[in-house]
This record gives sequence, structure tokens and C-alpha cells, in this order.
Amino acid sequence: MALAIGEKAPDFTLPSDEGRDISLHDYEGQKVILYFYPKDNTSGCTLEAKAFRDHLEDFKKLGYAVLGVSRDSIKKHCNFRDKNELNFPLLSDEEEKVVNLYGVLKEKSMYGRKYMGIERSTFIIDEKGNLVKEYRKVKAASHVNDLLKDLAE
Repeated sequence: MALAIGEKAPDFTLPSDEGRDISLHDYEGQKVILYFYPKDNTSGCTLEAKAFRDHLEDFKKLGYAVLGVSRDSIKKHCNFRDKNELNFPLLSDEEEKVVNLYGVLKEKSMYGRKYMGIERSTFIIDEKGNLVKEYRKVKAASHVNDLLKDLAE
């Protein structure tokens, strides 16, 4: 299924580090930044998560909630959250349902070895649940600042 700007974003329900299931439709009436990242406690993912943490109030002022998604377990998410004092929900997609819905699971290569991994991506969803914008292959170091500038315009 190809995602189309202006159409309904695929709904989902995933367990969160907060000990409850979170669904995209829970956020109807609010804008959502849905970001997918490869792995908890890796340098790039930590950098990106801390940037979202540090700018969460700025995003909230613009009317956005932030949700982070990876294939890590809830236990790993809780460790990642606590270690980095994260202040937004982390969702666990161990069964790879949502990463496939959003088309972010891609073949990657490291040291000549090919594997399936999450392509760092962000989706902007409006108050009605429609996909407004997508960012693919984002850079962990600059993405949050770039996103904030883009959404504030």
C-alpha cells in the first residue's frame, strides 16, 4: 500500500513504554509527528530522540504530539526512555506491522552484510488523521531542527 499525501494515515495500535496501548485514532483532533527510528540506544537514534525531547514543548505549542516507533521491545524502550529522560511515548512494533504499513522497513547494508532495517522516517498527520507530509532518509543530527522550522512556517 502506497501512502498518499492528503489521504488517511494508516491507523494502528501498538504497546507503549507507558504501559498502555496507543492508537493513532486516539489523537484525532490533534496533529501528530510519527517518527520511525532503527534502534534504541544507538548513537543516531539517541541523538534524534534527545532532540525531540528537548523541543517537545516547541512542537506542543504548534499543536503536535510526538510518537516514536521502532521494533525494540517495551523493556528496551523503557530503558532508553529512562536513560535519556524522554518525555513522549515510544511504541513497540516487534511484529513489524506498522513499519510495513508505512513502508519504512528497507533492505540495508553494513560492512557488506545485507539486512532489513528501519529507514529513519517521519510522518506528519493532521487533526483529521490525514497524512500531510513525509520525510524519508532523514539525518538524525539535523532532522528535528529542520522539522521544527518546516512546521513553524
